[in-house]
Amino acid sequence: MKVQPEHYAYMLASIAPWADQLRIHRANLTARKEQENIKDIEKRLRWDAMYAAKLSRYACDTLYTYCDDTHVDTALRSIMRELAI
Repeated sequence: MKVQPEHYAYMLASIAPWADQLRIHRANLTARKEQENIKDIEKRLRWDAMYAAKLSRYACDTLYTYCDDTHVDTALRSIMRELAI
């Protein structure tokens, strides 16, 4: 993973308080999958988690200075696993 450990830890700490709401959000996305043409629920959930945790500015100012979306997505996958979301 290219995201630096201290940045990963910040993302994890920011997303962790949203874990319960994200589990509910997954169920809602699954129910609306056809209506909203959601192709990849898990990827949508990961990025929604980032937005819910208000990490957009952090990503732009910090993460994207040395990595791209694929690296951020890898970190988000790991965070979701770690939080059992």
